[in-house]
Amino acid sequence: MESLNVDNVLQFLKIAYNLKHSVRKGWEYRGIKNPESIASHMYNMGLMTFLLGDDSNLDRLLCLQLAIVHDLAESIVGDITPQDNVSPEAKHKLEDEAMNELTGYLGHPIGNKIYDLYKEYERKESAEAKFVKDLDLFDMIFTASEYEIKENSLGKLQDFFDSTHGRINNAFIKQLSTTLEHHRQTNIEKQCSENGNQND
Repeated sequence: MESLNVDNVLQFLKIAYNLKHSVRKGWEYRGIKNPESIASHMYNMGLMTFLLGDDSNLDRLLCLQLAIVHDLAESIVGDITPQDNVSPEAKHKLEDEAMNELTGYLGHPIGNKIYDLYKEYERKESAEAKFVKDLDLFDMIFTASEYEIKENSLGKLQDFFDSTHGRINNAFIKQLSTTLEHHRQTNIEKQCSENGNQND
């Protein structure tokens, strides 16, 4: 095993630190006040890997590693969204170059391990990567729901929910998603009813 160069490790950590202060652009574009950082999103996903039951066939540690690595490239390229008009191919190239730069500071085997985790997630080539992708989608709609409640704007972020329909495959995450949407719809209908009564 190669010994780590301390200066390179500090540079790696300095770049990764950007994630703490880089906001998730999708929320910013929608006018959300004080939107979450990329690091906050990654932490939430890491926390959700503990939802795996002990009887699960998935490797919880691998899921946790995938969750905390999956958006690491954004410490260099930022959060690229569909509104930025960057093609999927160009986005992938930018992020791949960023991951090569980042992991290059750590060398073999740690840098290689992080890069391989990133590629595993991107390709969704394992059951764990597919599960973590489901967590990514669920965290988005969970966060959207919380922003709607916080800003008293129920229904404002419907397109985020629509974008996940039919894309979540894990049975438990699908159940969480369905229940969340049911509670949200109930609150929307309740608010509409209350507003209607006030207008009578």
